[in-house]
Formats: sequence, structure tokens, C-alpha cells
Amino acid sequence: MSLYKRKDSSVWWVKIVIDGRKVQRSTGTDDKIKAQEFHDRLKAQMWEQNRLGVKARRSWKEAVVRWLEETSEKATHHEDKRKLIWLDGYLGELMLDEVTLDVIDSIRAAKLKEAAKATTNRYLALIRSILLRARDEWEWIDKVPKVRLFKESASRERSLTREQAGKLLAELPQHLRDLVLFSLATGLRQGNVLKLEWSQINLEQRHAWVHAWQSKNRRPIAIPLNEAAYSVLIRQKGKHESRVFTFRGKPLESANTRAWHKALKRAEIDNFRWHDLRHTWATWQRQAGTPTHELQRLGGWRTGAMVERYAHLAPDHLAEAASRLNSVLGGYELATVA
Repeated sequence: MSLYKRKDSSVWWVKIVIDGRKVQRSTGTDDKIKAQEFHDRLKAQMWEQNRLGVKARRSWKEAVVRWLEETSEKATHHEDKRKLIWLDGYLGELMLDEVTLDVIDSIRAAKLKEAAKATTNRYLALIRSILLRARDEWEWIDKVPKVRLFKESASRERSLTREQAGKLLAELPQHLRDLVLFSLATGLRQGNVLKLEWSQINLEQRHAWVHAWQSKNRRPIAIPLNEAAYSVLIRQKGKHESRVFTFRGKPLESANTRAWHKALKRAEIDNFRWHDLRHTWATWQRQAGTPTHELQRLGGWRTGAMVERYAHLAPDHLAEAASRLNSVLGGYELATVA
């Protein structure tokens, strides 16, 4: 039957087969007359595509499936899947040429009610990326609506003072204290610390590493173990066969726990996320005089531009560089004295 209703839906659905190509989709209406009109238009379009060579219409769902297949190696693949599940409620029943500016504006307004502008931008940017690939690489559509993003403020950088770090460590339970201390000592991202395995560590050489496939930038990260990091690892020895950080004999799966938030509150530290431990590490490194190229390699950043946001935190190091011209310019200064 080409026009039917599902048990879980009040609207009419169509099923059309032409030359072996089958299409099943919702008509979007519970009015049978309108549903029949939709069926007839869709069948005519399919006939034109098959017999006259007219470009086939593709659905948003088809684009999502191909996008996920082609971007499976992205570090943000799972984040894309989560966003696309949310977007399915707005785009799941649409063809690509039905994803208009009005539709995108409605998505923008809906997301903004539950999230910040920066988060909303991530959803809009994903829609734009899929539509652009559908146009430029897959040649499924001829044009793409102009997706406007919100202007975002400068990136948020939050770090702890040494005193605040001491207060936080004192308030944490032992398993989280070691996790935080190791993060402050190495600058590794939360996921890399939580999933760290003994096979990635050489205690004799005081060296650890993150594989390229585990890294956000798909590049391996070398981790020289300073005294603090080494001491943390020694305390974890023998607790688990493969994973480094555990709780009650089982690998830790999350760090953003109730115990973490309660410790922050007791330490009177506000507006602080787990990722800010990495900012704290980078800030302390710069304040200690670590140059950009070394910090970039230690932190596993792809470009030096990502590290330059910490440049202003090393005034003493820059002052030393500026003073190198003292001997050169001293003669000019004397020459101008009356």
C-alpha cells in the first residue's frame, strides 16, 4: 500500500517504488487528501529523476549518514552524533532542499533557549558543514542558505593560583586528588588522563605518551614525567592491570563528579571547570618561562597560535629578551644627553 499510517504516528506515510528505488517518508499531515497530493508529487519527481535524468532529491537523514561515515576519524565524532540526535527533531523529516533559512533560524532560536550562544554556534556550524559538503563534494544540492553565527566573546581562560590549587587538593578525596595533581603536572586533557594505561608509561625513563588516535589533534603527545607526575603514578601501581586511575578497583570513567563540585565549593573556587586545570598548567608553565615552541609540544597543540593566548603571562621572560638591546641602544641614549 503506497499510502499508510504507522501505529506510532497520526500522520500519513508514503511508500513508492520506481525502477527498484524505494522511498518511504512521512507526508507530515493527517489529512488523507493532502497526503495523496504529497504522494502524487513525490511519485512524479521520482519518475523525472529516473527517466529524465533530473537530479535526485536527497534527505537530511541521508546526508547525516554519509557525514558520519566520512568523518568517523574526527576527534569530535561522538560530539557530532550527540548534536545530530538533537537536530533530528527539527531536520529529520526534511529533504536537503527544504532546509531553508527559516528552518535554520527556528533551530537557532530553539537552541538559544537552552544553551549559550557559543554552544548554539556549534550546532549551526555543524548544519552548515553538512550542507556545504552536500553541495560542493556530493553535488546533492545546488545552493546552501547562509548560516549566520553569533559573534562570540574572547575565549575564556580561567586558572588557579598556587594557593587555590593547594586548597582544592586538600578538599578532594584521594582518588580525585591524584587525578587533579597529575593533570596539573602534565596538562593532559581529562579524557587522556582518565583513559591512561600502563602500556603508555615507562617509569624507568620517566616518560609517558598519548597515541595519535587518542589525541584531539590526531598527533602523538610525549609526556616527560616531572616529580609530581611520577609520584602520582607510583601510588597507582598495582591497583589495576591495565588502567592507571581507578576507584575501588574499577577504572575511573568520569572526573566531573559530585565529589569534584563539592570540593570546589568547600575550597571557595567559583566558575571553574575540569578543563581549566589544563589552562592552569599552561599558565604556570608560561609564568615559569617556558617558551612557546616548548609549551606547544608539551601540550599537544597543533599550532603556536593556540599557545599565544598565554604569552602575556610571562612578563619576566619577555623583559629578559627586551633587555638584550640595552648594549646596542645605550650609545644612542648617551648621544642625546645635553
